[in-house]
Amino acid sequence: MTSRDDRELLRHHGDVDAEPGLLDFAVNVRLERPPSWLRQRLVEALDRLGHYPSATEDLAARTAIAARHGRDPGEVLPLAGAAEGFALLPTLRPRLAAVVHPSFTEPEFALRGAGVPVTRVQLDPADGYRIRVEAVPDEADLVVLGNPTNPTSVLHPAEALAELARPGRVLVVDEAFADAVPGEPESLTTTELPGLLVLRSLTKMWGLPGLRAGYALGDPELLARLAHARPHWPLGTLALEAIDACCAPSALAEADEAAARIASHRDAFAADLGALPGVEVRGPAAAPFLLLRVPGGAEVRERLRQRGIAVRRGDTFPGLDTDHMRVSVRAPEDNAVLVETLHEILESTPTDSGVRV
Repeated sequence: MTSRDDRELLRHHGDVDAEPGLLDFAVNVRLERPPSWLRQRLVEALDRLGHYPSATEDLAARTAIAARHGRDPGEVLPLAGAAEGFALLPTLRPRLAAVVHPSFTEPEFALRGAGVPVTRVQLDPADGYRIRVEAVPDEADLVVLGNPTNPTSVLHPAEALAELARPGRVLVVDEAFADAVPGEPESLTTTELPGLLVLRSLTKMWGLPGLRAGYALGDPELLARLAHARPHWPLGTLALEAIDACCAPSALAEADEAAARIASHRDAFAADLGALPGVEVRGPAAAPFLLLRVPGGAEVRERLRQRGIAVRRGDTFPGLDTDHMRVSVRAPEDNAVLVETLHEILESTPTDSGVRV
């Protein structure tokens, strides 16, 4: 079991690092607000708030998701963000959960909080933080990992993930950032595997962290088990409207364009950061963020904050230390501000040996 302090670290998220007024590289949300067409859909839905969310609205959201992924509506479960899916995992009553790290920490927090035994599968930086199937215990009947993985930005091959599936095991793949990968080449959303549960988020692509909208894909029986303890009307009218809108063909085309643009900005950003003295950029990166290792990382983060820039601390992710930080990919002009400021800080910051980096 983890200590209380360890569990508090697991609950740390980037919004804590992103104080108001700072240039935000800590939170992995593409937009500061939803696009105008999505805001208009939500405004039009306000007049329905005097009624409970209907079965018709729920079915419309499920049908839109199903069409987006070539699935049956019965294989879809709308969620209040992908995070709700993690909170529901204990309802599956696993005997032993294996959580792959470093990765998003909310699944482990939820499972341990419910008394589920958890083993950490620690990925090796020498392997590029790539999944090793043999490292996952055979006896684990619940396996959780992200693809692409937060915070390492690693995209694991779908073929390797498929090897983790087996009868009697639930394989949970967090694809919260998959829509930011051009073409989604390693997504398992259209793959039929025993016990596969794919979690997706609409928060990051569409600027919706304050609304909470996402969904799960899986076998209907598995989704029924997952949703067993949910209350009536688990999603409000606005969340259901957002799901329907963001799965429309026009929205998918916009997301594809955004993913290509993000990838281009990310690669240029990574090259500029990697050229700074002492900065290690973990690559190849596939997600809309980069994992950095910087000498004296804790002090560097604080000095960035003093200069008006927020980055995500990395030491709350199991397997990483205080020299690690995660930075979101922004517009080139904002990325340039971080590169220049970090360069100035590193030029003036001595290492433990007294030598500037």
